[in-house]
Amino acid sequence: MNARLGALLVVLLLAADQASKAAVDVFLPFQEPVTLLPFLSIFRTYNQGIAFSFFSGFSDRVLIGLTLAIMIFVIWLWRQAHPSRIWARLGFALVFGGALGNLCDRFVHGHVIDFVLFHVGNWSFAVFNLADSFITIGAVLIAFDELLELRRATGETETGENTDE
Repeated sequence: MNARLGALLVVLLLAADQASKAAVDVFLPFQEPVTLLPFLSIFRTYNQGIAFSFFSGFSDRVLIGLTLAIMIFVIWLWRQAHPSRIWARLGFALVFGGALGNLCDRFVHGHVIDFVLFHVGNWSFAVFNLADSFITIGAVLIAFDELLELRRATGETETGENTDE
């Protein structure tokens, strides 16, 4: 994935994330579940932390700084990744787009709008949003790409090929 395609993907992810949060914020009651399926509800709440409420006790300034540092690191990793590492590059775009979506919320609202709630009986998973989903899927893709790269490197050394050339 080249830089132009990656930037376009980030813009599309950001647009989808912000549109979903705007609709939820306008049309859904605050902290009242709207059941879609027996295990899935839409539940508008505000997250004072970052993805999945991590670091919720920290100030906005610290959370914004941490998010910006992560985004800069992701850009660096993205630029270091060989163009053939498509899954990692896609993963970096997803992580960056998700982080940017939540960062926009923090700047505009002072919190992140979350609304997806998986639950079974009285048990529930953390309430999250599309940006959190993008970050999670991106991280999985990056890990998957690393495993593919490791397998490729191991396969080459087992066949006697020199991976340093």
